[in-house]
Amino acid sequence: MPPILQSVVVGAGQAGLSAAYHLLRLGLRAWEDVVVLDANPAPGGAWQHRWDTLTMADVHGVAALPDDAAAPTSGERANVVVPAVFADYERRARLPVLRPVRVERVDGDGDGDGDGDGDGGVLRVTGAGRTWSTRTLVNATGTWGRPFIPHYPGAETFTGRQLHTQGYRGPDELAGQHVVVVGGGLSAVQILAEISEVATTTWVTRREPVWRTTPFTPAEGRAAVALVEDRVRQGLPPQSVVSVTGLMLRDQERPAAERGVYRRLPMFEHLEPDGVVWADGARQRADVILWATGFRPDVAHLAPLRLRSEHGGIQLDGTTAVRDPRVQLVGYGPSASTIGANRAGRVAARGVMRWLERSAGTTRAAAGEPWRD
Repeated sequence: MPPILQSVVVGAGQAGLSAAYHLLRLGLRAWEDVVVLDANPAPGGAWQHRWDTLTMADVHGVAALPDDAAAPTSGERANVVVPAVFADYERRARLPVLRPVRVERVDGDGDGDGDGDGDGGVLRVTGAGRTWSTRTLVNATGTWGRPFIPHYPGAETFTGRQLHTQGYRGPDELAGQHVVVVGGGLSAVQILAEISEVATTTWVTRREPVWRTTPFTPAEGRAAVALVEDRVRQGLPPQSVVSVTGLMLRDQERPAAERGVYRRLPMFEHLEPDGVVWADGARQRADVILWATGFRPDVAHLAPLRLRSEHGGIQLDGTTAVRDPRVQLVGYGPSASTIGANRAGRVAARGVMRWLERSAGTTRAAAGEPWRD
């Protein structure tokens, strides 16, 4: 029988690397006690899949990994710079990363109902034809693997191209076409600016965008994160932080604004073979529908653990899953940013160690030994 690990980290993006680093700092041994399973073929998390025209100057900064220097802010491609930084960090910190391993499911036995009695039941993590047994799990799969495309009537009849930001590689492939961009987030704003230089565009969103004219203060940032944290504490599906912060144009997007690129239209009612149609009968011919409609948490592999609340989200206490405290979630809700991911990794590692101590104490108590919390 393979040994039972103390913790398995699923995902080697910013949150997963942070969690693994802190687990080693707190005394767990690489490979013997903890492994990191990453679905990607190489280091870099979701950054390695970003479009080629996204530069380090476009990404609002990438927070430094724990006890490391920040990635450089420059005009270099983000999908080259960040993976190189992550690869170097994995090597220097000697993080125990296995790849490519796409985790397909996580099953549990023992007591994971969240009542706190901690009987030390084991979790089974399955992927790439193997199964790992572990006492705890840190889930850091983020959202990139689960792009969200809303359904609108007639979508199956559209004869043009439908593209999500996950598959967007740059403006050149859209040159000379008319592109309807759907979505009101930062990605939509950035992509509109660059494709409008080579193609004609129409921008549609469900809600009127909220534009900021003043820089975002730290206090406002904390308040926005607190709103998202409150949702996950209640077990509600997390919202993006941008949904409560609003949008702000950067210098590189102002020329597009001056050209009228950000004149927003409400959502169309349905699609037809050559375009989109609004409720009043207005039509817009389109070659491409670009869905900048975001992502959802990539947590389907956790379904056997039944972590979701009656409200549809996974209820968390900090980073700990309320329904199974053997499980920590990072890169979920308020920690779905490079800065939040670092802090969440540290909090999750401490949560793992608390559970391991509790579980060990319960085992000692069953044997008649005292348990010191």
